[in-house]
Amino acid sequence: MAKQKLSPKAAAAKKARDLRYAKTDDRKKKKAENQRKRRAAVKAGKSVKGKDYDHKDRKFKTVKANRGNDGKGTKQEGKKKYFTTSTMKKTSKSRLKSTKYKTKRTQGKLG
Repeated sequence: MAKQKLSPKAAAAKKARDLRYAKTDDRKKKKAENQRKRRAAVKAGKSVKGKDYDHKDRKFKTVKANRGNDGKGTKQEGKKKYFTTSTMKKTSKSRLKSTKYKTKRTQGKLG
């Protein structure tokens, strides 16, 4: 990808904007989780060279495949569709409480 041609003033503004975005809690959580997943994958003998962790699909994808909402564009994406370890824990707890997700075993029918 070619570097953007920006004026020095616009480049400085973009740098500040990008840094602010990179330091948000959401981005920090995703980056930390990505590092944990990469370390675990390498330890398990998987090749993750040239790949990034996709928080929506929960698997490693090439950088190219991990852009633009799987070819659907980014307008329909929202934070609710991305999973970090902490949101997965919250989701799991709420699913356990919800009757919609209860299985026969959790309802006590299979004991």
